[in-house]
Amino acid sequence: MPSEWKNISVLGDGAMGTVCALILADAGFDVTLWSNFPEQAADLQQHRENRRFLAGFKFPANISVTADPAVALAKPDLIVSAIPCQFIRSVWKKLASFHRAPTPVVAVSKGIEVETLMVSTQIIESVLDARTPVAALSGPSIAPELAAKKPCTVVAAAADAELATRIQRAFSNDYFRVYTNDDVIGVEISGATKNVIALAAGIIDGIDAGCNAKAALLTRGVVEIARLGEALGAKASTFSGLAGVGDLVTTCISPVGRNRSAGEKIGRGMTAKEAIADTTSVIEGIATTHAVLKLAEKHGVDMPITRAVAAVLDQTASPREAISALMTRELTNE
Repeated sequence: MPSEWKNISVLGDGAMGTVCALILADAGFDVTLWSNFPEQAADLQQHRENRRFLAGFKFPANISVTADPAVALAKPDLIVSAIPCQFIRSVWKKLASFHRAPTPVVAVSKGIEVETLMVSTQIIESVLDARTPVAALSGPSIAPELAAKKPCTVVAAAADAELATRIQRAFSNDYFRVYTNDDVIGVEISGATKNVIALAAGIIDGIDAGCNAKAALLTRGVVEIARLGEALGAKASTFSGLAGVGDLVTTCISPVGRNRSAGEKIGRGMTAKEAIADTTSVIEGIATTHAVLKLAEKHGVDMPITRAVAAVLDQTASPREAISALMTRELTNE
């Protein structure tokens, strides 16, 4: 890696990609924000804010915008991949020929690819040159709060401790604190599966099941996440940290969290398709639910909450029927 990072490219024009660009520009980096859509790139450049996904936060002069992969990947010292999980493979295949190995990539999207059951870092590693180090940045980080510079703390996870530290130093400031972590799979599984639990939290809100029910959901949700993560080789401590319980709590209580909000709409009677159509953002948890179930079945992990969410999404059970099924399972110790 170079002795100093000066240029950073952010791939993806959603709320999280945009807020990453703002944070890094604040730190003094020259930031290139890449959109896969020329019309959106033109709008971002013209209005100097993301009117679609993060309105009200103006871009400083050191953020440039492009839809040209050759421009976006011409000279970055670090690449931030903010492409939604289910689209990472197709987009990175388009970009791979422009990538200069071993320029490192840090993934900020959360999910599990339905076809392969890979998390974001694994997808990127499978597409790019093997010399490219890939890390994950994850934790409780609602984009509008971050853009407003409200305090936020996350983790940078990488097998390479030096890379994790470089990312930590690049992103950290007086409102955004980054810890390092070497448990990449634990951090990624936490980020992906918490979106499924957030859907369940929203469903609970939608049917007004109450705070007791939500508290139980979060507590047992952590258990499910940890079971799956540990079966995949993750460290137990990760799930009690920022990427685990921290991210889960934020996602399940935030009024603007897109997965919780989608779950609330479903709880109030919308189908999953209708909830997707009712938002401009990608609701990762809906696709991820079935991927998590497949991964759990592959590794023999019991995930009853995830199974219940899948039943509601597939309309094989109503929200109240799914909750009843959870409450009347065989009694056991905690």
